[in-house]
Parts: sequence; structure tokens; C-alpha cells
Amino acid sequence: MERFEILQKRELARDIFFLKVYAPVIAGAAQPGQFLIVINDVHAERIPLTISDYSSDEGTVDLVVQAIGFSTRKIVQHEVGECFADVVGPLGNPSEFVEMPLPDPQNQHLLFVAGGIGAAPIYAQVKYFQQNGIQTTTIVGARNADFIILEEAFRQTGTALHLCTDDGSRGFHGNVTELLSDLVEREKLHFDHVITIGPLIMMKFVEQTTWKYNLPCVASLNSLMIDGTGMCGACRVTVDGKTRFTCVDGPEFDAHKVDFNEALTRQQNKKPHKHDHYCNLKKAVNEKHKVRNTRITVREQPASIRSKNFNEVCYGYNAQEAMKEAARCLQCKKPRCVGSCPVHIDIPGFIAEVANGNFQKAYEVLSMSTSLPAVCGRVCPQETQCEGECVLGIKGEPVAIGKLERFVADWALSNVQPIAKEVEPGASKVAVVGSGPAGLTCAGDLAKMGYRVTVFEALQKAGGVLEYGIPEFRLPKKNVVAKEVDRLSAIGVDIQTDYIIGRAGNVDHLLQSGYDAVFIGAGAGLPRFMNLPGENLNGVYSANEFLTRVNLMQAYRDEFDTPVELADNVVVIGGGNVAMDAARTAVRLGASVSLVYRRGESELPARQEEIHHAKEEGIDFQLLTNPVEFLGDVNSDLQSVRCVRMELGEPDASGRRRPEPVEGSDFIIEAGTAIVAIGTSPNPLLKKAAPEVSLNKWNCIDADNEWGKTTQPGVFAGGDVVTGAATVIEAMGAGKRAAKAIDNYVKKIKNQSYAV
Repeated sequence: MERFEILQKRELARDIFFLKVYAPVIAGAAQPGQFLIVINDVHAERIPLTISDYSSDEGTVDLVVQAIGFSTRKIVQHEVGECFADVVGPLGNPSEFVEMPLPDPQNQHLLFVAGGIGAAPIYAQVKYFQQNGIQTTTIVGARNADFIILEEAFRQTGTALHLCTDDGSRGFHGNVTELLSDLVEREKLHFDHVITIGPLIMMKFVEQTTWKYNLPCVASLNSLMIDGTGMCGACRVTVDGKTRFTCVDGPEFDAHKVDFNEALTRQQNKKPHKHDHYCNLKKAVNEKHKVRNTRITVREQPASIRSKNFNEVCYGYNAQEAMKEAARCLQCKKPRCVGSCPVHIDIPGFIAEVANGNFQKAYEVLSMSTSLPAVCGRVCPQETQCEGECVLGIKGEPVAIGKLERFVADWALSNVQPIAKEVEPGASKVAVVGSGPAGLTCAGDLAKMGYRVTVFEALQKAGGVLEYGIPEFRLPKKNVVAKEVDRLSAIGVDIQTDYIIGRAGNVDHLLQSGYDAVFIGAGAGLPRFMNLPGENLNGVYSANEFLTRVNLMQAYRDEFDTPVELADNVVVIGGGNVAMDAARTAVRLGASVSLVYRRGESELPARQEEIHHAKEEGIDFQLLTNPVEFLGDVNSDLQSVRCVRMELGEPDASGRRRPEPVEGSDFIIEAGTAIVAIGTSPNPLLKKAAPEVSLNKWNCIDADNEWGKTTQPGVFAGGDVVTGAATVIEAMGAGKRAAKAIDNYVKKIKNQSYAV
């Protein structure tokens, strides 16, 4: 066995790791309360770590490391079988109670009070005293249950263990001093000595509480140490009016004589340096909170450059950035983010793997729930779904879940080859109408279940709105959409393009042709207009037409033939994501763009990220404004748009305040092109595509919201064709649920179990 080899490693809590290290010399000399120095590699700094346990027989020392900075993160990145460059110790004085004769030790009662990672250095002392017949009670406190460590190890020592959490999620609801007071006042326990280890601010209040009850108290200031040998003096502290060094004079001192205010001030005023090690725990915790509250900024093209090209705006995280952002996740025991995800991705699960650098495993976790992670990571409105429920968002910025999903998916597209899957010859057949998010998700899930799935797409490329609706600068087609579709093809999904259901055939024809079930995910591709005078002038586009020309037909590229006529001045009408897409596309084609929306900025339905980008790119937001007429010349070419100012009145059926025109506020916006982006409806071909399926008053398919069952047996539907225009992830959720319902339906008709 090599010196300083890591024999065991496990994660105790988020960013807190247990390491068992082979260090026989140190193990043979160690005593409770001492520490050692770990040198990670030949270029690394010296990191003092308290010994949480040791075995002279096995030649091992146990360390508990909190990854709160560059060097400690490097330490915990080591795996079992790897070795540290050097480990030095044992250092510091052992606990004063180890060598100090106690009067009548069998009748002594010691109270240990630990906060957070302070439980690790206290454990060795508790174990020692319990083995030597001295009664101990131990308080271990943390912010919440997720950060309670070594609970089982403490219980095995025989100590009377009391847990407390700030939020009440485990044990006593309150902090360690409140629990201490409860034990003294309510339970009438007597303690001969109190030993405390934890953040400085915690130890300060433990000292004050024990002073109140006239209890002797020792504070172990391990967290102040820098080098550990006394050579730097950075761990100095005033004790009883004298300067003492924690590493050589301590780490234990009479808490009633420690100048905690001075120690706290020193750590708060310490200037950062790239080679400093901040082993003061409160400083470390504060820094960690600061990091947790602020997400890692994602790199983007500058607005002045990106507004002139169609390259993707967001560069995404690199591996280092992704791991750092993933480390912010609190790994909540009851993660609200998962419940708010329409496809119920195990968000903490994949993020934990990212934080540990296990990108393959992260992708496997993602793939259990989503067929299109590279798409979702880019275009889903995470801020109103998973990220909107992130606990970190309460006091800071939520974890960048979408950006992490994108990173993992992009990594997989470059590094993971899809495994080709042969469909069994006798597999049941399912037809999917439409290759948008709902259709592709349903098809992918059914293929994984073993079905022979055929997707019928009306356009020449698969992807639906992902291909024709969302611009290249938000969602690259060749490197993302096409590759995601190819992965589905690799697992057996057969995609037939240029097949228009309702023209070439219909749902009844598919059922009669041997398909056991049909899923309709045809989207809502019929554009809405406003029925205003002049709406049919030359130069007035629907957003669907404009974006399809540019995205699917690539009219922005000179080598493609499809034209897109655009004036110098463009007006885009609407406030959703499609309106932002149209406006930002027009900017890239060289136009000066005004965006007209009848409500205020706080009511804009578009994603905040898209609004922010649009403003950066120079789009003029004309809010509380509504068009009333399109004005043209003698050639029926659009020349301008007459608008009226609006004010918000009483709430309407949607709950938003109804916009009402301000009398006499008409004005003109000069524009040769107008793009109407006020929503879409399902295509009228639906009636011919599925004549036996009922439609509702909005011409959407009348389907069960949970499972997508329609009024025709064997026919299921989901996505925008049922709900009207919604989000990509909502459509995917519908497709996923429908796949399960179809599976159950087919099993039923084949005399198998039926659960839905």
C-alpha cells in the first residue's frame, strides 16, 4: 500500500466528503483534537484538516473535508486508490481533557456542541471519552437535515446525541444555543464542562450561553489555522489579553477568555489572495453562501456582434463552469424543482453528477425523463418552472438548471454515440402524427418500450416548431435539432417526412393499416391575425411565415433561394417568445425594429432572457401600444402602422389587467414591414385528419388533459393541438404521458394488464 493512499471516500452531505487515508505514522501518534496538513500535489498549498478518527492498527486516519474553495475542491476530487503528495502530522495539541486528570472521571459529564462540519473534529473526542467511561452528551446542529453529518457514527459511541436544525427539518427546531438552554433549563441536565467546535459566530454565542449558566467552556479554534506549524502567525487570537497562536498554543482555549469579536473582525477584513487558504469556518461559510446566491455567468456573444449574425447567442458552460454551477445545488430532500418540471426530470440527480464531473452518468439520468435535453436546455422557460421553484432563488439566484441540462446534452452529443436498437419483428405498431416536441417525445418513449413507431411529418425536415419556428441563434438546427432527431432514429423510430395527414391519409386509414394506436401531436400552426384594416397589404407577415422562411428555408443565407422581403423599418406586434424571435431575426437581417405590445413590460409573456437580449440588440419596445390600422400606398405596399396608446384597466378573464385605448392618443410608426405575432391555432386540416375525433370551440382536439385520450378509441393527442400554443416542455410532458397511456391501451387490447 502506498503512503497517503485514499482507501475510502464517500459524500456525507453536499460538498462534504469523508476520506480514509493510509498514514501509519500519523495514525500511530494521533490523539483526539489534533490535525494534520494535506498537500494535494507538488504545486498545491498546505491545507490543515482536523483528524476526525484514526486507527493505529490499520494505519489510517479519517478526514472530513468541506469543498469550499479551490484547494479543498482539488482534495475531494481525488478518488479511491489515488494518493496525496504529502500528509504532515499530527499537529496541534490534543484535547486538554485527554491528558488532564479529571476528578472522579466516572461522574464527569461533558457536553460537546458542534456546528456544521465541526461535528467531524468533535467525533474523535466523543469516541475517546465514551470508550474511557466518561459520560458525554453531544449537540450537533446544522442549517437543515441535509447537512447533519456522522449521525450514525455518534450514536455508535453511546453518547446522548441531540440534533437540531435551523429549519426544524431534523431534531430540535432551533440553533445549538437554544437547544443547550433547553437541556439545562427544561431537562435540568448538569454538565461539568462544555467543548464547542464550529463557526466562530456560533462558538461566540455558545460562550455567552455557558457564561449565563456558569458552565466552564472550551472553544476549539481549528478553523482559524492556516499553515499549522506556527511559521505564519495568521491564526493568532487574543486569549485573556494575550496573543496566542491557534496551531501551536491551541487549538483549544478557555472560551470565556477568547476575544471572539476581534477574531471575527480579523476574518472579515482579511484580504483575499489566490494562494490563501481560508480555514476560518465562518468566512468559508459566508463565502459559500455568497457563491450559492450568485449563479455562474454564462458566456454570450456581445450584442454588437451577435445582432449581425445567426450564430448561437449563448456559448453555454464549459466543464469547469458547469461543475462550479452544479455545486450550488442544495440537493433538497424534497426538491420542488422536479415537481414543476412537466417531464419530471431528476434534477438534483443529474446536477449532482455534473458537480462530481460524471457527465456520462448525468446524461443517463437526464435520458430517463427527456428525449430532447439539448433542446429543452435552450428553449424551455425554466425561470417559471424548475428554476422558479429553486430554494436558492428565494434570497439569490436559482441554480441555472437549463444551462446545466444544455451542457450535459451538448457533451453527450459530442461524446456519446447512440446505441442502435433493432425493433422486434412482432412488435406492436404506433403511428405518431407530427414531429414536434410532443410527437418526438411520445415516439421516443414508445420506442424505448419496444414499440415499432412511425412518425409522419408534413414538412421536409423533422422537428416541427423546433425546425421552422425557433431561430438558429437560439436553437441550432444542424448541431442540435438534427442530432436529437438522429438519436431517436437510432433507437428505432421511423420518420417519414412530407406526409400530410388529412391529405395523403387520415387517422382512420392508419388504424386500418395495422397501427394499434395513433398519437396526434400536430401542433398549432395556423397563424392568428387581428382583423384590422390593411392587414393584407404587401409587407404584412404572420410570424409563422416570416420565421419559416428564415429558419426552415434559410432565407438569411445567400446560397438559398427562398426570399424574405424586409423593409428598413419593421414593426413586430406581440409580446411573447415568437414576437421576440421575429424581432431579433429582423434585426439580424439589417432592419430597425419596433416591438408593439398592448400591455406593460411586467405583463410581457416572453422569457426574461429573450426580453433582455432583445433590448441589448437595440429593439425599440413600444409598450402599452396597440395597432389599429395598416396604411399602404397606391401599390398596396405597407408604409406605416397607425397605433393607439393603451392604459390598463380592470383584470380580464386571464387575470391580467385589461388594456384599454387612451382617447386621442393615435400616432404613426413608419414601417414597410409588419410581423404579426399574436398566437396560433390548430390547422383546420385536423377535421379531415381525424374525422371521428371531437374538437372543442377553439378547434383544438378534445382530449383528456392527463393521458391525452380523445373521443376516438385508440387515438391520443397532446401538445399545442390540444392546449393551443404553449411551451416546448409542456408539449413534451403531454407526449410522455400519452406514451404511457398508449402502452397501457395496447396491452389492454392485447389482453394484458391495463392501468389507465
